[in-house]
Formats: sequence, structure tokens, C-alpha cells
Amino acid sequence: MNVRLAAFVAAIASLSAGIDAGRSGSCPFGFDKVASVKDQDRQISNELYDAKSCNVIDYDLVKADLEKLMTDSQDFWPADFGHYGGLFIRLAWHCNGSYRRADGRGGCDGGRIRFNPEHSWADNTNLDKALKLLNPIKEKFGDALSWGDLIVLSGDVAIKSMGGPVLGFCGGRRDDADGTSSLQLGPTPEQESVAPCEVDGQCKEPLGPTTMGLIYVNPEGPMGKPDPVGSVADVRDTFKRMGMDDRETVALIGGGHAFGKTHGACPTGAGPSPLEDPENPWSGTCGEGEMKGKGNNTFTSGFEGQWTFTPTKWGNGYFKGLTSFEWEKFNGPGGHVQWRPVPDTNPPVRMLTADIALLHDESYLKISKEFAADQAALDEAFSRAWYKLVSRDMGPVARCRGNDIPPAQPFQNPLPSTPENLPDFDAVRADVRELLKKSVDGLTSDSSSDGTAYNGALFVHAAWQCASTFRITDYAGGCNGAKIRFAPQKDWPVNAGVDKIITALEPIKEKYSTLSTADLIVLAGQVALEDAGSVKIDFLGGRTDAENGDGDDILAPREYYNSTVTGVRDNIKILGVSPEEAVALAGRPRSAAQQKALGYSGSYGNSSATLSNEYFKVLLNETWSSVSAKEFKAGDKEIYMLDTDVALLDAPELKASVEKFAADEFAFKKVFTKAWNKVMTADHFKADSY
Repeated sequence: MNVRLAAFVAAIASLSAGIDAGRSGSCPFGFDKVASVKDQDRQISNELYDAKSCNVIDYDLVKADLEKLMTDSQDFWPADFGHYGGLFIRLAWHCNGSYRRADGRGGCDGGRIRFNPEHSWADNTNLDKALKLLNPIKEKFGDALSWGDLIVLSGDVAIKSMGGPVLGFCGGRRDDADGTSSLQLGPTPEQESVAPCEVDGQCKEPLGPTTMGLIYVNPEGPMGKPDPVGSVADVRDTFKRMGMDDRETVALIGGGHAFGKTHGACPTGAGPSPLEDPENPWSGTCGEGEMKGKGNNTFTSGFEGQWTFTPTKWGNGYFKGLTSFEWEKFNGPGGHVQWRPVPDTNPPVRMLTADIALLHDESYLKISKEFAADQAALDEAFSRAWYKLVSRDMGPVARCRGNDIPPAQPFQNPLPSTPENLPDFDAVRADVRELLKKSVDGLTSDSSSDGTAYNGALFVHAAWQCASTFRITDYAGGCNGAKIRFAPQKDWPVNAGVDKIITALEPIKEKYSTLSTADLIVLAGQVALEDAGSVKIDFLGGRTDAENGDGDDILAPREYYNSTVTGVRDNIKILGVSPEEAVALAGRPRSAAQQKALGYSGSYGNSSATLSNEYFKVLLNETWSSVSAKEFKAGDKEIYMLDTDVALLDAPELKASVEKFAADEFAFKKVFTKAWNKVMTADHFKADSY
């Protein structure tokens, strides 16, 4: 363990950004069906909320206060150029820029930039001052205004106050109680176990940045070397990790750097970090007297200077200067290599190696020249890219609150509206129940105890595969849309044979004009479970069907874990269920026929028509030996489990639930039914229901 990580481990339990959110969830932030308590990752909640009964905050009032704050310079942290715009854009950017597509972690929903580990990142130096500036507004509006919403609004208002374009605002972020859900972002032991970075500065996906503690790349260049050509690959890779294409990348870099400046007044640094001085972090070492460490004596990144001639006014000056000046390297006052025009300008403008990289790539250069020549093109590209940056972790547009919500954007994977008249789901249930025990051409069924065909476990499997792609981390995935019918999901090896199960259900869908495949898949699994012995499960219909599988590449099975146990634990957190619920869900009826379709030898028993605690008894009582990379066998018996099943015995907190359910079938069914309903409805965002 390196020194920095060791220091973090020693301090993590006691540090915070200064304002304790306590337990979150007060209306209107209960819309999300998500629970957040201290020392626990976010989880799906079964609680339903009526949006109409909540007093949604008037965001325009918040914007008005933020507008006044932009030019109300405070002595404890004077505004650059008399305007806090650059500071709040940086705060909003860094709060949201932690998002990564690999597992949906990061982003500003939760407002976890207030807590460690994000609070102590080098890239977030002095952002505690920005939070302090916002604190009076937060106190004024209280629990009705989340820190996440306030931070994003501060960036939006900053852009607009300086003449920049803002597409709109997706409100409704919900504050987390602490930084637990950011631990996997690092640097922490949790991150080291899930996604270690072998060489800091060359971190790979699923990590978002190349360097721990930074948002994207080292601005000085790869591994601190001022190499613009080498920086191109880092820039493209890190922005791709958060789902941005080349045009969005260039728009965000140049649009963000249209404002404000970097700070590196001297080479001695920003002072003690929050790990070293929680009460007065980053007090500054440059200058003397009352202005020590602030104003012109500020050290934040170690670079010094403004990117444009008009750092408080929106425009395409960044791109004009970048593409028209000749640039040379020099050592800045903060001790880092920067770039300046030749000849120099008055006032002096400066670039970083990551900026100059845009000149050394054909695609980036073409876009940069376009923006230099076409202000309207930049306005359009930046407004959309910024909205994507600050809203990507919010999920579908149905989760957005406020009166300035733009139409659904492509990154929000919009679905058709729910039809006004839904089908008679009781009639659909009856049709599914009839199909449970019927042979279907093209479908390899299991066998009931009397030797007849049984499809129930197949229907459960299809529903699980469809819904369990959901991620509580960014509200992506789930069965709404039934995108499992399309590439890339249908081509994933774990979904082999699911297309045949859906085809078997198709005659039922054709009977009902307003029945979606998504609702049918979920209901078929539910009917099968009820038939197998579960208590009755409430059904919430209204899902609709997507036209394609666009955007689902980010949901691909995560195969980067260094052990099966690590993967099981992490996938539980990403799905958003408790460890006990995850163990219960593992005991769902399992089709031996489907296991063979997936390339395995079989299942753990022959009771696919029954929901019981047999799975847990078999798992505990047999001795397991590996027969392939992902399959285990019970001695000389034709009984098989997957590596993810056996892993439940290797994790003490999971094994405890296995033992509990093996001894108490009623307890298993109770937990299973609740957990199943959570997963099936996790992505069912309806403004009139939640």
C-alpha cells in the first residue's frame, strides 16, 4: 500500500467536507426509489412516492440567488476578475466529471464531492471554498434543495451569467449521507480490490481518469511529460470512458476553458490537504499577509494563467487563439510546464499540454477550426455536451424535476410514452399461466415431475436477464424498453437462448394491442414465480418497447474483476440490492435446459418448477470441485453450480444469508419476493407514480 493510500485509509473514517447531509430522502428526493444511509452504498427502495404531493422547489429562486453571488466577491476567497463564474463551472464540472460508463459510478447525483475520497482529490483543491460560498443558499432552502442540484445549478448560472448557452436543467438529485458510494473511485482499499491501477498516470478502465485524484488526464501531459501527441490518446480515452465522443470532448474542453484561469502563483503548493488539516485545508503557501494563499497568490493546479482575453465572457476566443497562435513551452511560476504564444500576448494567455493536444489530432483539429470559425456551432455543441456532462448520471428524463427540462436527449435513451389504455393484465396472466406447461416449437423446455413440459424457470430467467442490467449508480439498464431483444444485449453469451424464450411469448403479445414486450417479459417471470410457490407479487405495468439497443454497450457484463468474490460483491452494489437480497435472488428457479444452452453441464437440481430453499441446502451440504472456469460439480453427482454460486460461501456476509435461508424457507421466500419486485421495478420511472 503506498503512502498516500495509507494516509487516506487512516483518515477516511473521520473526514468530511464540513456539512453533514445526515440521512437523505426527504421529499422531493424520494422520487428515485433509492435509499442512502451512512456507511452503505445506495440501494433500490420499495417505497413509492407521489410526485404530486411533494412541494418541488422553485429552481428559479435558487438561480436568482446564484446570479447575485456570481459578482459578490468575498474577502475569504476573492473572485477572479470580479466573477465567480470560473470557480463554479469548475465545481460543477468536477462534481459531474467523476462519472464513468464502466459501472455508472461517479457524477454529482449524491453531492459526494463534499466527502472523501472526492473531497481530497488533487483536482478538487480549493473547491471547499466554492462549497462555502454556496452554503448560505443551501441553508436558505434547506432540505428542499440538494447539494447535487445546487452545485449543477451554480455551473449553469455561471455559464449564463457570462453569456454562454445552457440547454436546460434536469433537477432532482438526491444527496448521499456520506462518500461511501464513491469509495470505488479511489484512492481507497475498495478501489484497489475492484480496479487497481498498476501505474498511477496510466490507469485503465474501469477507472475514469488516467491518474488517481484527477478528473481526466494530467494536464501537463502523460506522466507529467509535456508531450501533446502523447496527450491525444489520454484525452480521447478518458473522455470516452465517460461516454463522450470527439465533438463533445473538444466542445467541453474549449467551452469550459473559455472562462476563468488556472492558479499556480508559486512552486510551494496549496498547503496541507484535507487529509493533513481537515479544519483548514489548502490554506495556501504563496504570498504574505491577509492575501496569503488567495487572490493572485492562489495555488490550485500549479499552472498559472487565463486561456482567453475575456475570461468572464463567453465566446470562441479559446479556439481562435489555439488555432492561430504559435505555441512554445515554458516553465510557469508554479513549477510546471505550460504553453504561451510566440510572440506573447497582452494580457498573456496560456495553454496546457492537454489543450495543445487538440492541434495534434486530425479529428480534434478539424473540430477546433470549425468552432474557431463558427460561434453558433460551438454554442450548439457546448450546450448539449455540458447538459450531458451534468445529467449523464441522472438516468432517463422521467427522473428529471423542474420547469426547464429539455426534451429527452440521446444519452438518456428515451422510450415511447406509455399508452393511455393498458391491457387487461389479469387476462395476460391467464395466458402466461397456460403457456407455463405447454410445449413450444423451437424452445427446449424443462420437465415437470410428471414428465410434461415446464417453461416457468425459462420465463424467470428471461425476466432476470432483462431486468438485472439495472445500475443504481446511474439508473441505466433494466427491462423497460425490452432492449434485450436487440444487439448488443441479445449477442452477449449470458443471453444465449433468451431470444427463443421471448419468441415463445410472442403469440400472447399479439393478442393485446397495447401490451409491450417489456411488460410481458416481467409479468411472465412473475407468474412463473407465483406458480412455483412465491407469495403473490404486485405488478406495475406501463413499460414500453425501445426501437433498438443503442447505448447498451455500457451494460455489458463486467469481466475485469481479479476474483469471482470481488465481482459478486461489486455487482451487488451496482445493482442496488442488499447482500441478503442478492443471496435470496440467487436462489431463483433455475432451468437445467437453459444452463445447457449457456454451455454448462446442468443445474443444482431437478425442481425448476418450485421456488424453495433447495438451492441453499445443496450449496452448503455438497463439496464442490471446479470442472471449468465458471462451473463447479458436487463430487460424482450430476449437480452443478456456477462460480458465482460457490463464491457466496467465500464471503462471510453472504454465507451467513445462505445459512439462514437453508434453515428457513419462509424467510427466504419473504426476502426473495421483496427483492425480486425491487429489481423488476427499479427502472420503472413514472412521474405520476414515483
